[in-house]
Parts: sequence; C-alpha cells; structure tokens
Amino acid sequence: MIYRKVCGEKISLLGMGTMRLPTVNGERSNIDKEKAEAIIDRVYSEGVNYFDTAYMYHDGYSERFLGEAMAKYPRESYYLADKMPGMMLGKDPTAARVGEIFEEQLSRCRTEYFDFYLLHCLTDKTKKFYLDKELNIVGYLLEQKRLGRIRHFGFSSHASPETLREFIDAFPEGTFEFVQIQFNYLDTKLQRADEQFGIITSHGLPVWVMEPCRGGRLASLCPEADKLLLEKAPDRSVASWAFRYVGSMPEVGVILSGMTEKKQADDNLNTFGDFKPLDEEEKAVLEKAAKILLDKVSVPCTACRYCAVCPQELDIPGLLADYNEYKLSTDLSDLRGILKLPPEKRPESCIGCGACASVCPQGIAIPDVMAELCTVLRKLEEKTDK
Repeated sequence: MIYRKVCGEKISLLGMGTMRLPTVNGERSNIDKEKAEAIIDRVYSEGVNYFDTAYMYHDGYSERFLGEAMAKYPRESYYLADKMPGMMLGKDPTAARVGEIFEEQLSRCRTEYFDFYLLHCLTDKTKKFYLDKELNIVGYLLEQKRLGRIRHFGFSSHASPETLREFIDAFPEGTFEFVQIQFNYLDTKLQRADEQFGIITSHGLPVWVMEPCRGGRLASLCPEADKLLLEKAPDRSVASWAFRYVGSMPEVGVILSGMTEKKQADDNLNTFGDFKPLDEEEKAVLEKAAKILLDKVSVPCTACRYCAVCPQELDIPGLLADYNEYKLSTDLSDLRGILKLPPEKRPESCIGCGACASVCPQGIAIPDVMAELCTVLRKLEEKTDK
C-alpha cells in the first residue's frame, strides 16, 4: 500500500468511501453488513487506513455501520472522516441543530473524536449556510477541534471555481487543512475540475479526491475506448487508469473509492499496492480514450442520489444510467428496462418542478433530460409496436 504524508499524518493513498456499500434488495437503508464488513476487513488488512462516511449516506445507516465494523480495530490504527451536512441545515437552520448533529455523529460512529471532519458539499447554494454568522458552523467546529474532538478540519466541494475561491478566501489562512473535490480525467473537461484543483493547491492545501472513477462510470467507458486502454496495459483494469490519473498528482493526499463488491476492492488493492503513476505516453492514450467517450456521453450523473428529493419518487440516477447506456450504444433495446417500470416510475411522470436540478452537484438540467428521454422512449415504443 502506498502512503502519503499529509496534514502531518501517514495516510493510505487509497481511502474507503462508504456511500455505496452493498445493500439487501437494493434498499439504501438496508446495508448488507456481512458483505460490507468483508470489504472493509479486506482493505484494512492490506493497509488502507482512511475511512470516510457522512450523515446522509445510506439514509443515516452508513455512520452506524462503520462504527460497528471498525469497533474491533484499535482506534489509533485508522483515520475516521465524517461531515456536517449543510444541505440538511437548510431545512432546520439553527446553531443548536449543528451541535445536535455533531454529537449524534460521534455516537453513531462509536468514537470520541474524528480524525478528519468536513463541511459537506459546498455548492453555490449551500455556501450561505456555511457563511451564516448566526449559525456559526465553522466557529463551532473549530471549537470542537480545539477540544480535540476534531483533529483535522476541511470541506468537500461541488461548487463552481468562483464559489470555491470565494469560500476559501472568506476565512483566515489555516482555517482549513484540506479540500475534497470531485476530480477525474473526465471532469477536467466537464466540471472545470482542473480549475478547482488549481485554486486549492494555490492556497497550499492538499486535495482529497472523491469520485475518481465517477461513480463507477470510468470502470468501463465504451468498446473503442476500453480497447485502447486494455491494449496499452493488458494486466490492468480500465478502472485502474482513473485511479492512476489522480494518484499521479503529488498534491493529492487521499483518493476515495466506494467499493460495493469484493472484486472492486481487490482491483483497487492491486492498483495501489503496486502503484505506478501514468507516464507521458499513457497520458496521451488516456486523453484519446476520454475523447472517444465524451463524444458519446453527455449526461454527467455520478449516482450520488441527491436528486432523491423527487416528489414523484422517480429513480433519477437509474433512468439517467439507462439513458447513458443508450447514448453509448445507440441500441434502443438498452431502454427496455424503463418500459417495464410502472407508468408512475417512468420519465413521463416528471412534472418538471426542478427540485432535483436544484440540488444536483453536477448541475444537470434533469427535467430537460427527462423530456429528451421521453422522446427516445417513444421511438422504442413505436419500434416495438411494429
């Protein structure tokens, strides 16, 4: 396992994210504890020492599960990271609620302190809660750091580069010790991730990476792009290219991976156990593969499920995933699964309210995409009727 010295700590470059743990029957709140714990035990045994959770993951059960799963290990043998959910404070914006959430997190995680603690999901909209002087979120958490209940303090961001810069500059130097962003070779083109990276590093802060494989999307690109990568490195997976891309940058301290299956853990351990940064020739091959994919895909969903606020209870990430598969293959049959859904679960049930788009970290105009998908589905229905 490769380690990096960041924030004065020796941290495994590969970190374990717990937003996408295996579940029973696909129910987010029903974590398959046996399978999930096996994955954690596997990566821990190979030297992974950074474990990340959040208040909202798995409807609140991620923190509880991680607290149970890590209880058998010496507390000083791993780093535990958690986050303050600014998006939830929008519903109950009181200073008392901030403290209640923090105390609840400590209890759920069965710990007396967090090694790393973050403001969760800075966006152009949530920044107002984190900057609110009456809420005093940052002040409260810095006090917890002074008391030893937080060892290192930072924030995660899905904000525009402009908001990211404004937010860092709004606080005295030294307030934040690290910043976590969505960063991968696709988002340097789709989400201005390279600009965000530059802003963070220009302030002398290390970068924590989330979505390095873009919610699994970069584990398999499309036949032509996959062929390029596999021919160049037959002994490495397509996914490994995504991890090696971000790991090639020395400013990166931790790369989080949400591992749902044991085979994903094994592949990651293979990548980070014998880590090799991309050389210039490999970078050129990856750039070519990314261009092939970008020419085919246009909906940058990472299945983070923030859009679960849909009043129609549509499975928006599932619908977008099917749409992207169609866009990759242009095979209408890839959308047949949608037609098998009850009418109220299909995209035509979208009422265009925009609740989903207002919280989407990727800035996707989801109602517009649902309308596009309806148009394509009508073609499939016409084809099926013939």
